[in-house]
Amino acid sequence: MPDLEAILLVGGQGTRLRPLTLGTPKPLLPTAGVPFLAHQLARARSFGVRRIVFATSYKASMFQPVFGDGAAFGLSLEYITEETPLGTGGAIRNAAEALTSGPDDPVLILNGDILSGHDIEHQVRMHLAQRAAVTLHLTEVDDPTRFGCVPTDETGRVTAFLEKTPNPVTNRINAGCYVFTRSVIDSIPKDQIVSVERETFPGLIESGQLVLGYADRTYWLDVGTPAAFVQGSRDLVLGRLHSPALPGPTGEYLALAGARISPEAKVRGGTVVGARAVVEAGASVVGSVLIDDCVVEAGASVTDSVVGKGARVCVGTVMRDAVIGDGAIVGAGNELQHGVRIWPGIELPERAMRYSSDV
Repeated sequence: MPDLEAILLVGGQGTRLRPLTLGTPKPLLPTAGVPFLAHQLARARSFGVRRIVFATSYKASMFQPVFGDGAAFGLSLEYITEETPLGTGGAIRNAAEALTSGPDDPVLILNGDILSGHDIEHQVRMHLAQRAAVTLHLTEVDDPTRFGCVPTDETGRVTAFLEKTPNPVTNRINAGCYVFTRSVIDSIPKDQIVSVERETFPGLIESGQLVLGYADRTYWLDVGTPAAFVQGSRDLVLGRLHSPALPGPTGEYLALAGARISPEAKVRGGTVVGARAVVEAGASVVGSVLIDDCVVEAGASVTDSVVGKGARVCVGTVMRDAVIGDGAIVGAGNELQHGVRIWPGIELPERAMRYSSDV
């Protein structure tokens, strides 16, 4: 297979992940010990991708300082910024200005918020063998009512793009990884807001061009919510999804440089303990993301949660399915549950928030 070029869509604002994304774009959030995109870049490289164009918009200037020219990943990286958001199709067309591939070459399109275990090389080979205009990765989900669904005929040809409906005709959904023939990208209108899902793909189907579906049931996760972000990090640490970028062995937890975990603390369930983070005696941390320089004090319990950079969870506090922003302090004896989010720098007094009625 020839050296592949890819476009990586990383322009979104990550609003569903606030407050984590107030200062950091979603694709740069620390996930299993490294910026989220490091996992995507390493996987793309393992499938033969050699050059990637970043399609940036929100906090665009933050990407290049992290990934540079891509040499550390064995990649060549380019950065293209949308001055105004152009939708998925417009972003792809805008980034294509930096591609070097010819009109008949395949171009891989990746979304900067998806973790996937599917075989990219197989998807590209299928695209080339059948000379498709576009080949979409489709994943099978248990509950397709939350997504638009993508039916195919017996040859794998996509027949329609259906919006969310209470009675979906298939459990296959658009998984957000596409292989385009370069000339098809060039046919997308330039400098216009275009949606590939609502305009480009249906237009190709209508005009009789071959849009293929590459369907599988491997690992797939959209990390757009705090719960999904925590799950993605946890699954990588536990080894449920292989990543060449994981900065340590898989296991119950991953501790980064300078992390201090008391021998009397319990840390498990795929937790990441960030650089210089501290977990004191008697604390319990399960399946959570502790970002650099944070502190979980004695006797505190943190489950399925995110503790931001430099934040502090004080003695006896219980966190479950919660997010603490960077630099926030949660005073002793609080209970944070059910998706509660504390904004950066906030100081929550002792016992300010309770769910149980004990004194």
